[in-house]
Amino acid sequence: MVDKNIYIVQGEICTVVSAIKRNSRWNTHTPLDEEQDPLLNSFSHLKEILNNIKELSDVEPNIFLRPFLEVVRSEDTTGPITGLALTSVNKFLSYGLIDANHEAAAEAIENMADAVTHARFVGTDPASDEVVLMKILQVLRTLLLTPVGAHLTNESVCEIMQSCFRICFEMRLSELLRKSAEHTLVDMVQLLFSRLPQFKEEAKSFVGANMKKLKMRAGGMSESSKWKKQKRSPRPPRHMVRSATGGLDQPTLSNNNLSGETPSSVKQGSLSVSDSVASSMSSPTDSGLETCSKATSREDLTDLDQSSSASTTPGMTEGRPVERAQSASVESIPEVLEDRDSVAEQSDSASVHDMDYVNPRGVRFTPQQTQRDGAALVPYGLPCLRELFRFLISLTNPHDRHNTDAMMHMGLQLLTVALEAAHIAPYQSLLCLVKDELCRHLFQLLTVDRLNLYAASLRACFLLFESMREHLKFQLEMYLKKLMDIITSENLKMPYEMKEMALEALVQLLRIPSFVTELYINHDCDFYCSNLFEDLTKLLSKNAFPVSGQLYTTHLLSLEALLTVIDSTEAHCQAKVLNNTAQQDQSTETMLAEGVDLTSDSTETTTGIADSVPLPPTSGHLMAEKMTLGSVFSFFSAEKKEIKIPQRFSCCLPDSQELLEIRNRKKLLNSGTEQFNQKPKKGIQFLQEKGLLSSPMDNNEVAQWLRENPRLDKKQIGEFISDRRHMELLDSFVNTFTFQGLRIDEALRLYLEAFRLPGEAPVIHRLLETFTDTWHKVNGSPFMTNDAGFALAYAVIMLNTDQHNHNVRKQNIPMTVEQFKKNLKGVNGNTDFDQDMLEDIYNAIKNEEIVMPDEQSGLVKENYVWSVLLHRGATPEGIFLHVPAGVYDHDLFTMTWGPTIAALSYVFDKSLDDNIIQKAIAGFRKCAMISAHYGFSDVFDNLIISLLGNLYLNLPTVFGSNMKAQIAAKTVFHLAHRHGDILREGWKNIMDSMLQLFRAELLPKAMVEVEDFVEPNGKISLQREETPSNRGESAVLSFVNWLTLSGAEQSGLRGPTTENQEAKQAAVLCIKQCDPEKLITESKFLQLESLQELMKALISVTPDEETYDEEDAAFCLEMLLRIVMENRDRVSCVWQTVRDHLYHLCVQATESCFLVERAVVGLIRLAIRLLRREDISSQVLLSLRLLLMMKPHVLARVSREVAYGLHELLKTNAANIHSADDWFTLFSLIECIGAGMKPPASFQVTSTSPDMDTGAQSDSELSSHHPSEVSLDRGYTSDSEVYTEHGKSRMPRSVTDVDVANSGWLVVGKDDLDINKLSGSKPLVNPLVNQYSLTLGQDMGFHDTKSLIKCVESLSFIVRDAAHVTPENFELCVKAIRVFVEASLNGGYRTHEKKKNHKYDSQKSRVRRKPRDKEMASRRSKTSSQRPSRSHSDDEEDEGVPASYHTVSLQVSQDLLDLMHTLHTRAASIYSSWAEEQRHLEDAGKKIEADSQTLWTSCWCPLLQGIAWLCCDARRQVRMQALTYLQRALLVHDLQTLDAVEWESCFNKVLFPLLTKLLDNISPADVGGMEETRMRACTLLSKVFLQHLSPLLSLPTFAALWLTILDFMDKYMHAGSSDLLLEAIPESLKNMLLVMDTAGIFHNADSRTGYSDLWEITWERIDCFLPNLREELFKQTVIPQPVPAPTPAMPTPLKMSPQISTPMNQSPMNQSPLILQPLASHLQVGGVPPMSLPIILNPALIEASSPVPLLPAPRITDPSDTPEVK
Repeated sequence: MVDKNIYIVQGEICTVVSAIKRNSRWNTHTPLDEEQDPLLNSFSHLKEILNNIKELSDVEPNIFLRPFLEVVRSEDTTGPITGLALTSVNKFLSYGLIDANHEAAAEAIENMADAVTHARFVGTDPASDEVVLMKILQVLRTLLLTPVGAHLTNESVCEIMQSCFRICFEMRLSELLRKSAEHTLVDMVQLLFSRLPQFKEEAKSFVGANMKKLKMRAGGMSESSKWKKQKRSPRPPRHMVRSATGGLDQPTLSNNNLSGETPSSVKQGSLSVSDSVASSMSSPTDSGLETCSKATSREDLTDLDQSSSASTTPGMTEGRPVERAQSASVESIPEVLEDRDSVAEQSDSASVHDMDYVNPRGVRFTPQQTQRDGAALVPYGLPCLRELFRFLISLTNPHDRHNTDAMMHMGLQLLTVALEAAHIAPYQSLLCLVKDELCRHLFQLLTVDRLNLYAASLRACFLLFESMREHLKFQLEMYLKKLMDIITSENLKMPYEMKEMALEALVQLLRIPSFVTELYINHDCDFYCSNLFEDLTKLLSKNAFPVSGQLYTTHLLSLEALLTVIDSTEAHCQAKVLNNTAQQDQSTETMLAEGVDLTSDSTETTTGIADSVPLPPTSGHLMAEKMTLGSVFSFFSAEKKEIKIPQRFSCCLPDSQELLEIRNRKKLLNSGTEQFNQKPKKGIQFLQEKGLLSSPMDNNEVAQWLRENPRLDKKQIGEFISDRRHMELLDSFVNTFTFQGLRIDEALRLYLEAFRLPGEAPVIHRLLETFTDTWHKVNGSPFMTNDAGFALAYAVIMLNTDQHNHNVRKQNIPMTVEQFKKNLKGVNGNTDFDQDMLEDIYNAIKNEEIVMPDEQSGLVKENYVWSVLLHRGATPEGIFLHVPAGVYDHDLFTMTWGPTIAALSYVFDKSLDDNIIQKAIAGFRKCAMISAHYGFSDVFDNLIISLLGNLYLNLPTVFGSNMKAQIAAKTVFHLAHRHGDILREGWKNIMDSMLQLFRAELLPKAMVEVEDFVEPNGKISLQREETPSNRGESAVLSFVNWLTLSGAEQSGLRGPTTENQEAKQAAVLCIKQCDPEKLITESKFLQLESLQELMKALISVTPDEETYDEEDAAFCLEMLLRIVMENRDRVSCVWQTVRDHLYHLCVQATESCFLVERAVVGLIRLAIRLLRREDISSQVLLSLRLLLMMKPHVLARVSREVAYGLHELLKTNAANIHSADDWFTLFSLIECIGAGMKPPASFQVTSTSPDMDTGAQSDSELSSHHPSEVSLDRGYTSDSEVYTEHGKSRMPRSVTDVDVANSGWLVVGKDDLDINKLSGSKPLVNPLVNQYSLTLGQDMGFHDTKSLIKCVESLSFIVRDAAHVTPENFELCVKAIRVFVEASLNGGYRTHEKKKNHKYDSQKSRVRRKPRDKEMASRRSKTSSQRPSRSHSDDEEDEGVPASYHTVSLQVSQDLLDLMHTLHTRAASIYSSWAEEQRHLEDAGKKIEADSQTLWTSCWCPLLQGIAWLCCDARRQVRMQALTYLQRALLVHDLQTLDAVEWESCFNKVLFPLLTKLLDNISPADVGGMEETRMRACTLLSKVFLQHLSPLLSLPTFAALWLTILDFMDKYMHAGSSDLLLEAIPESLKNMLLVMDTAGIFHNADSRTGYSDLWEITWERIDCFLPNLREELFKQTVIPQPVPAPTPAMPTPLKMSPQISTPMNQSPMNQSPLILQPLASHLQVGGVPPMSLPIILNPALIEASSPVPLLPAPRITDPSDTPEVK
């Protein structure tokens, strides 16, 4: 079967031939002579050949192409025919009729390229001519873009490109055609540069050898005659050797043009010309492993294995041998061998398309015949790319007048394609072009005002710096500075779009990963570069703030640029959080490979295409991918170079500390530089002081600094080094240059660039002399003498001036080269210099001026600056470190956060666009996340403060209708919830906003309702409820407010509009979503430092005096307390702060108010919650003493709260209270609150007594009191102590005034200290209570009935539960009960005496000053809104005393009686059980005794006194009940154990005071009842007396006791108005006398009468009031006359009784009652003369006759009451 391809060719032959024949030229009637016409002749030859073959591949491509190409070349054919021939050629290429693997393919392709680029035809009309040109373009495109195109030589490629450029720039052609040419070029450039990785940089000697230059100018074809070729003879067949010139008028590729070596060159691996198929992809020596990719892991290799099957070379047929590359690296061998068979099997099915010569393993497939016997046609490679690149760059030069805008734009467009397609950096020859001309032209284009060029150059710059910044350190700096200049330019002519585009370019750059980090480390941390990152940040931040207040795109772009840094930092932080492993430390290898795009799976694109028809690919890039397979980066891998580290760094990734030091040093260097530029000496001195230059001056060091610091003023350098005093410095300076191998003018150029040559001749002389000496020396003295060099150098400078100085040029014609040579005749030691050298020097100077720094302007200066930049880039200064992204985020963030947050706030504030607002909020959140990650509290605080700036939280309607404010609020709370740990200062602002929410009533109910003890439902709202009742009074005010308010608020007053209501609803909803309560509940998870700041904030928010609002303060206090409760687990860390705050609120309050009330309640709530915690409970209890330190009238106002609170406290925590001190605190409190007792002096703030240290010391120091001293605090001293303990020295708790003064508390009154000044160790004892009185003798204030009842309830709770009564609190209980007995006496009527003036106006209950704003003003103005404070002066009891009250107080008294009775009866068993317990405990503290003495003093006696006191109650019911209890108590069985002394004290302390009291007119209304009471009391007295007569008799003081009893009988006889007592008393008396008589007490055998003295005295006394009794009872007894006593005569009884009764009646409640003490002398019955009774009442006598002092340290309250005891 005949090959179908043959038919295709035959068909094309017919088409072309018939067209030729049809042509008018042959339109004669004679048939055309095919033999004579060369064109037709060759076609007929071809027909014959085709008829004789079966396969088209049997003939060489050249044979079937030649006739067609001849038609194309022929100048005689017309356009249409040429067009047909071109179409045919295109078809052959498209169908792949030329087999790329054919030996002659290269030649055929070369011929084709030559013919098409030099096509000739006879023009007809422009339109049809353009069609032909169009077809030429098409063929050229197809040719380059099909697989066979790889055979084109460098020169052909240049020709092809040039043809396209010519069409492109020929302005006479139609636009369509020009644009087509442009597209074709784009594809071609794409292809060529995409193939760049397959080419190898050739040896230096070949660079640029004989390469055809692309010269393109705007005139297009008309001017391009120099490229027109004459008709070229077709290429000779392959067996002919082609001569070097080939008779062509322009040099073609000559034999030695690229690799003029023998075929063996393959082995050495320069440019591989090994086979006609091989492009210069990679030399066969490259190992497969290295070329396949930079893969090091097995996985990567396996991927490639799989793809290798598809990528085998299609040109192989079954039997062809597969040769392996001679020197494949060892690693690759085993894998290659494994895969060999599969390669061979699958080869034939692979498509023609996968044109490749080396499979991914580095296996090369070589056709049998590799070399023609003529010159090798080398496939194109780097040389044509370099030439193309150079040409494209030259197109972009704005200073070249030939370049039109269109050309520049075209050049930029193609350069962009080239940069997009290839990674150019590894190719040194291309990189040089980039560094110099390309960058320069691009930067120059930034100043043009044509936006399309400007935009295109920005784009190209981005591509450059994205991939090659490590080679362009200083270019990058210059570029960024230019951009910054554009952005900040004030030039009005500059289009706004330019700024916009510059900013966009910046944003795009900043988005490159690690770009910012590299900018920072390479520029900001380089001594002599600008602080690019810092400057950029400042500029962007400044630029984000609009001057006019209007937000434009530029402002938003600036913000976006700032945010890109934040975004990347945040992403890194997130990543670090996600994988805490530090995978950031990438190896340095990967750093090198960054930016290189590995096309590992390129093979897959080809597999699906049918293998028969090779359609041309759609683009150059795709084609290049198909030509690439394995050997990408072949040489790249070989050149794995060491990373260079700049000298200033110690390693490749210096740490932040090192960078900080560098930056500090840089600052010093910069200021040193500035000083040097003003006065060199000053600058050097400054740097020496700072230690940056050594002192004394080291010339080499200074010279080095002068050379490397580009910021120094060149003029100052010149003056400094040329100074006579610095001769040595000049030598050092010259030595810093490397002049070796440089011609003298080149060396001089370098030298004179480093400073400004001064103008004085001697100075110039000195500078040049040093220069020539050095130059001469290092270059091996090329001239005869040094002077010759000096003269030549001088001549060069003169020549430079002559050629380039405008002033000189005006006056005379510039010197010619001849004149220059002539001037130097015989100067070289009387001989001439080398003339060629002089000519070179002349040309060099003439073409390029030696620029004197700081002198020129314009382009010359630009050139100078640029050359300096290139020099610097070549030194080690130009090293650019690549670092992984995110390494220095910490430092970068530190620099950017301030400007960024400021810009964010501004934009957020000013913008109305949702997207922008969202972006700003995202920015805030990211900043927050980063600051949290790095723990930057200041940043976070700042951020919160910025966000809270304008929330309008205090105006709910505004807030509700302002979406932005709501977003901000949600963000703030979200951030605070999420990153509260790092909040410090910011807490204050958050708490301020909470306050605003509170005022605006936007907080959830749970937050404004707080616990309360008194309210029935246990909750109280902190916000005032408005009561409509007294709206009227504030109507005028409302009107005034209405006038002053804005519209929105006016409507609000008239009644909220629906709009306002909706807004308020929205506000409430928003705040609900913010969940402010979570801040409090989650505070337990905060770090301690943050928690402390939060608490500090709450304490400090308590508003200042100006805007003081009690409710706000109360709200803050509540939040504080809730936070403390949430943090129970670590409360000890914050307790002191809270306690001090509460101290401040409570103790320093001068009047009661809502805030004080909340503080008090708060303190108790804390105590209730915290007592369960062992570690803190004692401190908490001590803190309760704060309440006792409060000013009494303030405390009284909150007594009800405290009473209820304490009740709660005891109910929940009684079991947790252990120490006596703590009980003391609690009982003192209960007494103060319930009974209106004055707090113990020890607790008053100014006192020196111990408990003051609650304020002065930390709580922990307070626990040093010992339980043994409790007795001092009971408020009374038991008599046993009075009698027995004075022998022991007591050290009571006391603090000297020095302690007080040092304690940090203000001593309020110095006098207080003085009173208590202690002399030596004299003990300070509490004022002793008079034990012989039933009252405690303490001053009682007013009390609140409800508090009293609650406190009694608390007491009974303790007493009735045996578990709660402990040795520590027993005596305190007893004392407390007695206090309440006193308080409740007579139903506590006293409370009402001054009630009216005590109550204060509830309207003033909450103090306010200066409302904060109008809205608040409107609300505050309504007095109705003030919540009446709960005035605790028993509101309901003001008007008289209602009946209900009696029942209540009655109940209290009965409860108290019952309590006393209970304690009294259980005391013995309780004590004995304690004593028992203590026996088991070895190391017990205070010994507990259960003997009767202890029981009596600490328990029975005080309780009996308490019951007795209630017997004196004005209410009959209470009196009677009390008497019954007293009787029961006194006669109880347990008391039988008491001994005589104790019974005596029972009379003295209980019964006698009771009887004394009952003599008063207690209840004037109830005369009968009183009589009955008195009668029962008397009866009780006699009963007790008789029951315990026998022990009493043993007392030495029995007589006194007895006489006292008689005294009372006497008084009672005369007390009543009825007969009741008159009858009862004699009866009792008779009874006693009879019993005593029976007991024989009155008998004394020794006395002469047989009766004792007692008998005498008794009757003497009785006769005073019952003269007849003796007769009645003892009729039989004869009473002798008494012996007159030696003592003064007794006063008459009549006078006596008033004497006795007055002091008794004189004791109203408020004075301390007189001591009623019986004679304590050892009255020997009968042994001592009788004493008259009134003596008993004389304290002096008592004192004199008593064995111990009774009142050890009297504290005199009122001297008139108690005479002082000496």
